Amino acid sequence: MSVMVNCYNKGCGKSFDPAQNNNDACIHHPGNPVFHDAYKGWSCCNKKCTDFTEFLNIKGCTTSPHNPIKPLEAEKYIPDKSTAKEIIEVRAPEPKAMERPSIDTPLTVLKPSIAKSLLDQVQSLIPTTAGGGGDAASSIPLGTQCKNNACKQTYEGPQSLSTVCAYHAGVPVFHEGLKFWSCCNKKTTDFAAFLEQKGCTHGAHVWIKPNTDKGKVKCRLDWFQTGTNVVVSIFAKKYDPARSKIQVSPVRLKIDLYFPEEDGNYQQDFVLKGIINVEKSTASMFASKVELTLLKAELGSWSRLEVPNASPVKSAPAEEDKSTNDVQYKLDTVDLSDL
Repeated sequence: MSVMVNCYNKGCGKSFDPAQNNNDACIHHPGNPVFHDAYKGWSCCNKKCTDFTEFLNIKGCTTSPHNPIKPLEAEKYIPDKSTAKEIIEVRAPEPKAMERPSIDTPLTVLKPSIAKSLLDQVQSLIPTTAGGGGDAASSIPLGTQCKNNACKQTYEGPQSLSTVCAYHAGVPVFHEGLKFWSCCNKKTTDFAAFLEQKGCTHGAHVWIKPNTDKGKVKCRLDWFQTGTNVVVSIFAKKYDPARSKIQVSPVRLKIDLYFPEEDGNYQQDFVLKGIINVEKSTASMFASKVELTLLKAELGSWSRLEVPNASPVKSAPAEEDKSTNDVQYKLDTVDLSDL
């Protein structure tokens, strides 16, 4: 009686009589099983399915004699129990920090692209000195309210210049529910009554408030960042691009915008938190804003635009080199160790 032998060809798994093992006795798969995207199949044929039982029943695509030799099993990994408690820590290599340039690096003037709408806007400006001459009263618009505290008089013509102004020379005080002026002792808890209190001081009206910040113009500055750029926007109108200047260094930004109508400037000069690539940074001037695109010299997020409590200031010459006339800059009481 013949002894039956198991066939180890993939997809066969039958028992056979070695004496009757001819060339087409076994139908099997010569390839390997493939499992991908929920599909199951064989690498040797194009038969695929999603059900595992159906996969096991896929008929072989090749005929050959049965194979009585059992394939070798993969060597099993036996862990070393003596190292079971060891902790293996894998860290990605830290990028080498870029050396921060000195803040006395010379500034470079950015050549901006200028929108035509801004040029048209500047050309339409009326010089502030135009139509000179005339007395002071002619420059006060009718309906202008007196700037003194609590005075409700409005300018109705030259006759208003001779009227007496009753106003409060002090400042408003709000304390423990009471409302009053520091210049007199009239106290009340009602805000409407406080507003109606007649002034305790008499003098001349002030129709035009003096400009204590002459030459200085205020603008809103905003910024945001991407992975590669820092974008700074200065929201401004009616500034003269020909008399404005944007200067940068790898760690510094200096802005100077001139406004013809106000004969004043908006100026900023601060130390940047990160490092920029000056050659690939750009400036654009529009009718409503100035936009600066500063390319980061190294990847990473900036926690803020500028270094807090730091500004480029002139330093006194060193004791051993008092003869030098070079302008030196330094950071005023600021720690750059967190950069």
